[in-house]
Amino acid sequence: MVRVQEIPLNQIKRPLPRANDPNKVQALIESIAEIGQQEPIDVLEVDGQYYGFSGCHRYEACQRLGKETILARVRKANRSVLQMHLA
Repeated sequence: MVRVQEIPLNQIKRPLPRANDPNKVQALIESIAEIGQQEPIDVLEVDGQYYGFSGCHRYEACQRLGKETILARVRKANRSVLQMHLA
């Protein structure tokens, strides 16, 4: 089951660091500032903790805008699913 909700940015762990395209982040900053976040990021919820593996540009844009929360599609998963994402 997937639900969409606002999640505090500081509660999302990003275990796989990625280098973001600064131009794409800047474009998202401008868009989110003007019309808000249109597309949620995807996170896994494992044992009450949130893990983000996609939406890196949106995540960084919201951080740089000083947002406290981000709109996310949350999917509950167990540790074995988390391990598959980390492999």
